[in-house]
Parts: sequence; structure tokens; C-alpha cells
Amino acid sequence: MGALERPSRRLLAWALVLMLQPGVAGAQSARDGHADFDFEIGRWRTHLSRLVHPLSGSTTWVEYQGTTVVHPVWDGRANLVELDVQGPSGRIRGLSLRLYDPRARQWSLHFANANDGTLVQPAIGEFRDGRGEFHSRESFDGRAVLVRFVILVITPDSCRFEQSFSQDGGKTWEANWIATDVRMKAPPDSARSR
Repeated sequence: MGALERPSRRLLAWALVLMLQPGVAGAQSARDGHADFDFEIGRWRTHLSRLVHPLSGSTTWVEYQGTTVVHPVWDGRANLVELDVQGPSGRIRGLSLRLYDPRARQWSLHFANANDGTLVQPAIGEFRDGRGEFHSRESFDGRAVLVRFVILVITPDSCRFEQSFSQDGGKTWEANWIATDVRMKAPPDSARSR
């Protein structure tokens, strides 16, 4: 009986996390969030810090520098993000497809790393008061973890992204990916400078 109780407790904890996500259970907000990512369209200079060994007690971080380019798709109801950063630990090239669901009034964030070319489980969520929060459940080192991805709009020309893992049903979170983006100014129009 003890073996049966453990999985049911985990399922109950996961169900509670899903119920607490904005918009998953209970009344849906009337806000249309299809333009939530409009602020991010364009080119960004990216500084990325990545925790080398998440959920191991490690405090070793590695740094990367590069660019992020965000393209609008479907009149803003989707966007495509290209991440390309490099550092002493190598290069990370990622692609994120973000899709807006008008019925749920939520976004799904689908990420793929160029090294393996597969999409991870999408994170689902929405923006409220300049903060986007998205959740998913993934496998990490053979164990199920909850993933929280937070986007903070700092200014019209800067934003911050933070990914965290939880292995205790969302009671505690460990950050493992922190990126700060600063908008790159468009080059002057060469036609005007003549």
C-alpha cells in the first residue's frame, strides 16, 4: 500500500500545481494577451548565466554572450525566437516557438536546442502586470521535475528571463538559467545619410 500512496501523492501535488497556474482552473480572465510578446520583437544583446549542474547542490555558473532575435508570426499571435550565445563553455543555439491560444488566453513556449533538434515539453502560462510566468513538467537526469520560466519586462529596452527547477512539487525552486536582454539599436538608415 505504501508504494501506491507515493505516486498518488505526487499526482495530487502535480494537480495542485496545475490548478494554481493562472488561468488553468477557475475563472478565466477576460484579458486578451495576444500582444503580450510585442515588446520583444526585434534584435537583442543577450547575457546568459547557466548553472552547470542543476539540482546537485552545485553553485558553479557559466557565462555566455550573444544575440536573441524575435520575429512576429501570425499577426502577433505567435513568434519565433532565435538564441545564439557563446562563452568559455561553448555555444548555445536555441529556437523557441511561442503560440497564443485565444480560448485559454495563454501562451505555450516550445524550445529546441540545435544540438539535438527536439522540442521540449511546452511551458504554458500568461503575463500579468509586466511579468510572464510559464510552467511545465519535464524529465531531468531521469527524474520528473517542475519547470518555471519567468519573463520580466524591466524597461521598453530590457528584459530578464529566469528558468528554475523544482523537485518537491513547487515548494522550492532552484534557478538554473538567467538571461538579460538589452535591445540593439537599429543602424541608421543609409538612404537618409546620403
